[in-house]
Amino acid sequence: MKTMLMRLPIRSLLSSWRLGKRSSTDTGRRGLSGVTMRLVQFCRQGEEGAIRVGVQLDAGQGVVDLKHFDSALPSTMREFLQMGERGMEQAQRALSSGQCVVPLSEVRLLPPVTAPEKVVCVGMNYRDHCLEQNAPIPKEPIIFSKFPSAITGPYDDITLPEESEEVDWEVELAFVIGRKGRHIKEEEALSYVAGFTVANDVSARDWQMRRNGKQWLLGKTFDSFCPLGPALVTTAAIKDPHSLGICCRVNGITVQDSNTNQMIFRTEKLVAWVSQFVTLSPGDVFLTGTPPGVGVFRKPPVFLKKGDVVECKIDEIGLIRNAVV
Repeated sequence: MKTMLMRLPIRSLLSSWRLGKRSSTDTGRRGLSGVTMRLVQFCRQGEEGAIRVGVQLDAGQGVVDLKHFDSALPSTMREFLQMGERGMEQAQRALSSGQCVVPLSEVRLLPPVTAPEKVVCVGMNYRDHCLEQNAPIPKEPIIFSKFPSAITGPYDDITLPEESEEVDWEVELAFVIGRKGRHIKEEEALSYVAGFTVANDVSARDWQMRRNGKQWLLGKTFDSFCPLGPALVTTAAIKDPHSLGICCRVNGITVQDSNTNQMIFRTEKLVAWVSQFVTLSPGDVFLTGTPPGVGVFRKPPVFLKKGDVVECKIDEIGLIRNAVV
């Protein structure tokens, strides 16, 4: 299928250029290069499997195809982040050029990161979530993981496994590491964060809470149990990641509605804490915990069934929508 590329007039790019400008805020605290933009992974219609990295424009104007602008740029977000400042600067040039724009009608958005080295998850990290289950506030982060194969796209299906009858939702703020580091100081931690995105930490509660010796991994890591997207919003583009409305809807009914100001351990603490144990690498994904309203603690409990539609939304980042099959 032949894909149409557009060149947008300068006026129509003004709002998108604001997204791609450098922040005046200290870049040591606000992430790589201080550039504000929405980075995506996508494929063109008819070219399934051919991953591209792009910059999402405002108001449905399309996606700037970075590799078409510069063939030397990599095709995956993980490789792009490994380029560091050089990659961000080239993305900024592509955005300001008005060239290589793929219309949204020809774009399928993929997870903003695929095949990360690590998917790090944090349990019991919202005060109001602890209260709904009468659990004490943790004194240190509770860390677990998902296998990277659980990651799926912002509009892809969640597949109910035959092995579980208690699949639940969990809207979460996620962030992605932008540069390599170990023993990172908390005051420098945000400079290691490339940006933020929306995640759904889909969970099989029977396997999480009663099976596998009550180890959480298997209940969290079935295929399709980590919808992610729709974009990686660079750190500098978000005024305060710890003051964002966060909600989840199932079949249009709001089931979770809170704010990231309820987080017990914030981004900086999580980066510093985990980097004590492992080296963090570009592309590593962190899921930072969920607010109250999950199905397992409802009376009676409610679990996902085929035909349901789950929407997870975070202010300033966007919405992911996944059908349950």
